[in-house]
Amino acid sequence: MKAIAVLALWVTLFHQGYSNTLDSCQGRCGYGTDNSFSCQCNPSCERYGDCCSDYTEICKGDGGGGGSVITDAEIKALSETLYALDSNKASASELVIDPQALVPDSQTSSKDDLASAPLFQYLNEEALFSRPTYAALLALLDNYDRMTGQAEDFSPQQLAEQDVFLKETMSNTELGRELFAFLYTKGIYASEEEFIQDLKMMWFGLYSRNNKKMDSSGFEHIFAGEVKGGKVSGFHNWIRFYLLEKKGQLNYYSHSFNGPWATYPDVMGMQFMWEGYYKQVGSSVIGCSPEFDFALYSLCYITRPGKQCRLSLGGKELIIQTYTWDNSFYGDGKKYIGSAFPATPKN
Repeated sequence: MKAIAVLALWVTLFHQGYSNTLDSCQGRCGYGTDNSFSCQCNPSCERYGDCCSDYTEICKGDGGGGGSVITDAEIKALSETLYALDSNKASASELVIDPQALVPDSQTSSKDDLASAPLFQYLNEEALFSRPTYAALLALLDNYDRMTGQAEDFSPQQLAEQDVFLKETMSNTELGRELFAFLYTKGIYASEEEFIQDLKMMWFGLYSRNNKKMDSSGFEHIFAGEVKGGKVSGFHNWIRFYLLEKKGQLNYYSHSFNGPWATYPDVMGMQFMWEGYYKQVGSSVIGCSPEFDFALYSLCYITRPGKQCRLSLGGKELIIQTYTWDNSFYGDGKKYIGSAFPATPKN
């Protein structure tokens, strides 16, 4: 009987210990999602909201956890690699801009038109827009109603255009494949198929910003731009800016910051009026390819959701601010991308 009691006690203690491991990140930092555990210990858990209670301490703390799962240094190194791989970016002979008036942050709300000429002076559309990733982006930009509160309704052709964009930017470019390889080695995605499917839901999945209508998505907000509460919301893509300015639908007023880059891609924070609606600071990465823009924002949202993400481009720091959409979810609790944009540098 004593032997049976000892065995029963050992089994109880074993199961208590095993149960504790299901609720802890001890020895599990960076591992892919495993539903046999009650909580997770990789960067995706911050988007899912299912991190173990000791995730920050064990996996991201300085003591006992071996440092961050994905460090700032790793993100900066990857962003430099993506920067070097951006073979589709505009050259100085293909794109010419005229920034004109520079205003301090205190004047960005003044709505004063201080630019007598357009921002974009010249773009070699024939050279750039014929490339597959540019063509894929152009096909998407006219698929949206900019007014929040108006439900989006996509045709089969428009839904197919989303798939083409993901394929051309992420699967068919070395830059996109490099991003996937990094996230794969970190255990965030088990396959390219899973990676692409998650990007599709994260970026193109619809949610409601106004009036309980399925009226918005991360892609619409960031790349196409929206109007909410009487002002421009989102709108952080340079190609969209160029196209609307060319049509006379957007009036460039001034800029409040200009990045330190002497070549493209560069970063600017612009003030402008879009057919009666004002944008106080619409920051964009200027002159980059669609795949570079999409990859940077995706990298930052996946690894630093709802936080500042520190990148390095040509040895110079770029900070991307990301926001999660917390009012609705996809899959088994993942958060849609709310916004992402270049943050105003602090002097």
